Amino acid sequence: MTRSTHVFGFLALALVGLTSCSTNPPAKPAAAAPDKIQGKAQVMLDETGATDTALNAGGPSVYLIVSPLNRYRLFLNKPFEVQAGQEYVAEGVYAQKAIDAIGDPDQGKNGYPLGSSCDRIVNMAWPGLAMDAAESYSSSLRVKVQRFPARPVFLVTKIEPVTGAKPKDVEAGKEAPKINVPADQQRALLVEGSTILPAPLWEPAGATVHCKVVVDEQGKIAELATGSQLCETVPWVQLRYKPTVKSGHPVRVSTEVEVRFDPRK
Repeated sequence: MTRSTHVFGFLALALVGLTSCSTNPPAKPAAAAPDKIQGKAQVMLDETGATDTALNAGGPSVYLIVSPLNRYRLFLNKPFEVQAGQEYVAEGVYAQKAIDAIGDPDQGKNGYPLGSSCDRIVNMAWPGLAMDAAESYSSSLRVKVQRFPARPVFLVTKIEPVTGAKPKDVEAGKEAPKINVPADQQRALLVEGSTILPAPLWEPAGATVHCKVVVDEQGKIAELATGSQLCETVPWVQLRYKPTVKSGHPVRVSTEVEVRFDPRK
């Protein structure tokens, strides 16, 4: 009798536990925080074709200039009037970053980016879109990224102007003179960063590229003058050179940097 009572008590507790689990399902994991960028708007009326119009809810091509080396193409699913030169803060999904996080289960057999990756990213940024709208945005996104894989595309979920922002101080005086320095000579002045990088997902075989840049008086890359798409994906902000001095004063340098992208394994 006592044993039967214990068994009945155990079953009752188990049923209570199951009922509790069924009425209180575990909470879903929190959604990842959106990417956030801030920069000055650039409106490109002369660049606006059919694909670009689809990328901006019928409007012109719009970029946010975060720095001289960092420009994001905005991808909007709702009309939003952007004023050229105005500072904005945008939240959303940085497309290439999200594509690389997904990876490529097809191992490059179907190109970069995969259509399925673009589908996921559009739904990630704008859940609840009608099927035809989602397909249109996904197709436009894939075309843009395939053509310029190193140029960031940003799917906007929220955008607003920066109010009360103070203009940045502009140093008085003329810009420092600029001289040409051979690549080998400039390479010897590198003090921070590396010019050997892993190949990106969209160029898995890797390559060696030569990128023309301008180095400022502090030894930082101030401008990417010319180069391939691989040059555009180099994290230039991580490189620093010993400043070049002429007649006792630091000068800007026009030079060429060789960057090696090792093949992906």
